[in-house]
Amino acid sequence: MSSRIPTLDIRRFDTDRDAFVAELGAAYREWGFAGISHHGIAQALIDDAYAAFRDFFALPDEVKRRYHVPGQGGARGYTPFGIETAKGSKHFDLKEFYHVGRELPDGSKYRDVMPPNVWPDEVPEFRARGLALYNALDALGSRVLSALALHIGLPQDFFADKTDFGNSILRPIHYPPITADDIPNVRAGAHGDINFITLLVGASTAGLEVQSTQGEWVPFTSEGDTIVVNIGDMLERLTNHVYPSTIHRVVNPPGDAARQPRYSVPFFLHPNPDFLIDVLPACISADNPSRYPEPITAHGFLEQRLREIKLK
Repeated sequence: MSSRIPTLDIRRFDTDRDAFVAELGAAYREWGFAGISHHGIAQALIDDAYAAFRDFFALPDEVKRRYHVPGQGGARGYTPFGIETAKGSKHFDLKEFYHVGRELPDGSKYRDVMPPNVWPDEVPEFRARGLALYNALDALGSRVLSALALHIGLPQDFFADKTDFGNSILRPIHYPPITADDIPNVRAGAHGDINFITLLVGASTAGLEVQSTQGEWVPFTSEGDTIVVNIGDMLERLTNHVYPSTIHRVVNPPGDAARQPRYSVPFFLHPNPDFLIDVLPACISADNPSRYPEPITAHGFLEQRLREIKLK
């Protein structure tokens, strides 16, 4: 793990809260990224989910495409290779992926903007293992948000009722082997995330790079049980850039390493669709006046951004 971007033991949130919150807040203010270790998510749960996801991506292309839902912006199910493009990029990303969303109760008021999940019949364990990882990362994300709330003077449970039905997404990604040396595409172009926070579990090989405030690219590969957690654009906007949404990318590895597939599973934690992203008064000061006088709903912001990355 690059020592430049801090990794913190989240057990300290229960044993050494004030110092942990201060250190975590400082890491996010500087980097927009941190590693979270000792999170309590069983390695077997993670490994089982990865195995199911790999089994799906190994299916024939025509089978996978049965789970592509046109017109949804990739909200649920499969998105084929060569569609998603980083904002401002001329070249599509070298990846295919699957979206697992929240399982809503019957009669939920959010059903019109949060479609039901799509499950592949060919991998029967995909559903149970995917939802187990979804729920574990959702709970961990809520703990991280509790610490971030405390750091800016909000109640610990400030985010709880604003994310309990969030349009959060678990995204298993397959970056296939790269077989040519001179392609202009990268596995994932430089981008910021749309949501509140992103939790990245077990990226299987190096490639993630984070842009520092000086503009340099800093490698960040998680080791051991570390989960990488970064700030997204919605939280940057809500906190008036106190917590920055840092630009990051996944670069193609050199030489023979590029000929190996890479798997990655980010969890994009979103607020509830009707949550109004309006700059928090605690994050406005003479030195940091409000940058966003017009509020926007989380769903409205998501729709706007999906169009920019060619998923809408």
